[in-house]
Amino acid sequence: MRQTSTAPRNNKLKPSSNLIMNGSVRVRVIRTLLAIQNGQSLSSVLDPLLNSLHDGDKGFAHALLLTTLRQWHALARLLDTLADNPIDEVEVRTTIQVGLVQLLYLEVADHAAIHETVEAAKEIEFAHSTGLVNAILRKVAKNPSKFRKKCDKKHSLPNWLAYQLKQDWSEQYDELTQGLRQPAPMFLRVNSAVTSVEDYQHALDGAEIDADIVELTTGFKVASSSESAAATTLSTKGLRLHQSTAVNALPEFALGVASVQDMHAQLAAPIINQALMAKLSAEKSNTENTNNEIHILDACAAPGGKLAHWLELISSKNESSLFHVKRDNAETSSATADIKVTAIDNEAPRIERIRENLQRLNLSQHDLQQADNSIALNIVCADATRWQHGKNKKAATNEPVFDAILLDSPCTATGVIRRHPDISILRTEEDIEQTALLQADILHNLWPQLKAGGYLLYVTCSILKQENVEQMQDFITHHNDAVVIEFTEDCNWGIEQAIGRQCLPIDSASGDGFYYALLQKTIS
Repeated sequence: MRQTSTAPRNNKLKPSSNLIMNGSVRVRVIRTLLAIQNGQSLSSVLDPLLNSLHDGDKGFAHALLLTTLRQWHALARLLDTLADNPIDEVEVRTTIQVGLVQLLYLEVADHAAIHETVEAAKEIEFAHSTGLVNAILRKVAKNPSKFRKKCDKKHSLPNWLAYQLKQDWSEQYDELTQGLRQPAPMFLRVNSAVTSVEDYQHALDGAEIDADIVELTTGFKVASSSESAAATTLSTKGLRLHQSTAVNALPEFALGVASVQDMHAQLAAPIINQALMAKLSAEKSNTENTNNEIHILDACAAPGGKLAHWLELISSKNESSLFHVKRDNAETSSATADIKVTAIDNEAPRIERIRENLQRLNLSQHDLQQADNSIALNIVCADATRWQHGKNKKAATNEPVFDAILLDSPCTATGVIRRHPDISILRTEEDIEQTALLQADILHNLWPQLKAGGYLLYVTCSILKQENVEQMQDFITHHNDAVVIEFTEDCNWGIEQAIGRQCLPIDSASGDGFYYALLQKTIS
C-alpha cells in the first residue's frame, strides 16, 4: 500500500529538511521531530536517528521519539495552558514537549529531564528560551500526575481528524481516540508452506518469546456453478507477541519462515485467494471454458506483505490451494505458466523493497521457477491510475485480462496511527478529498481490466468512511457490472458496513484499522 505524504501547512517551520545527527540524545530527537514537522515521514528519519546513537541510547531515543509523537497534540494543548504568552517558535515548542514527555510518560528523574532539556535548547541555538523551558518543566514536575491526567483526558489528534472520527464513529469515538495514542502489538504471519502457526509458536517458546495465536474467521457468499449464492468460510491464524521483539531474535526469520504483518492485514490474501478459487470452481461445469491460464494483479503492492502472503497461498502444496484447484479444472502442460502474477507500484525504491521482501521469503521469480515453473511473477513500476496490462504502451488495451485483483489502495493511513504516529502531524483535512479522488481514479482504471466473473478486493488501512464505504457506494452507483459480495455473520472481525467491513484498532484482535470490500464483475 502506498501512503500519501504531505507536509503540514506551517509557515513557521524552517524550509530546510536536512537532518543533522549530532549532539545529545535529546537534541537528536528534537531535530528528528522538526524534520517530521517539515514533512519527512517517521520511516525515513527513524533509522538515521537510531544508527547515529550508541546501542545503550537507542532504546531511550526510540521511546522518547515515539511517545512524543503519540502524545503530540495533547502535549501541544497542555503547553498552551502552561505558557503565559503564546509560544510561536516551533523549535522551542518541540523542545518543551520533549521535556514534558520525559516527566509525564517516561518517568525520567525530574532533575535529569529538566537539566538535559534545558541544555538541549542551548545546543539547538535557542539559549534565549532556557528560562521559559526551565520554568514550565519545573511547574509540571511539582505535580506530574495532575498534568498527566489533563493530557490524557481528551484525544491526541488534530481537531479536524477528531471531528471526522466523531462523525464516522460516534459510538466508538472515545475508545477509538484513546486507542490511537497507544502502541500497537507486534504480529507475525507464519509461512504456511513451510510450517504451521502452532509449530512456530512452539519455536518462539524455545526462544523465550511469548505469543498468542489469533484466529480470524471470514465468511462471504459467492456465486456457485449453479449461479446461486453459496457461503464459504475460511480461517486466518497469526501470532500476537506479548512484547515487540527485534526480528533478528525470531527463529529462522532470515529464512523466510515468518513475516511481521498486522493481524487485520493478514485477511487480504486469504479472502481474494478464496474468492478466486470459488470462481475456478464455478467454471468447472462450463465446458466452453478452455482457458488454462490464471492472471492475477496486486495493485499498489509495496512493500509486498500481502503479495508475499498470496504467493505463499498459491505455491502451497495443500490440495485446496489455488494451484491444485486449477489443475483439477484443466489438464495443462507442466511447462506452462498456469498462474501469472503481476504486481505494480509507482515508486522504484518501493519496487526494490518488494523484491527484497520476496527474496527473504524465497518467493522471487527465480525461487518460484525453481520450485514450480507454473507460476510466473512480474513486478512493474507503474502508476495505477494509468497503467494498463500489456508489454508496452502500444500493446496496452485496457481489455479484461485479470481473474482477480487485490487493490491495496492509497489512503490517509489513519488506521495505522498507532504504528506511524507521524501521520497525525503530516495529514491535513484536504488530504482526504485528494486521496478519495486518487482512489476513484485507480478503481476506474483497473476495473475494465477485470474479467467478467472476476473479483476485486478493495482494501485500505484507513478508518475514514469517505475513503472506504462511501468510496464503494459511489463506485457501485457508477458501475452497473459491479456486484457486492456480502460478508456473512461468520466473520468475527470488523464492523458490518453498507458495503464491506471495517476493522478498528480497538477490535478484540488488537489489529490496525482496515477496511475490506469484495466486488465481483457480472457476467454479461
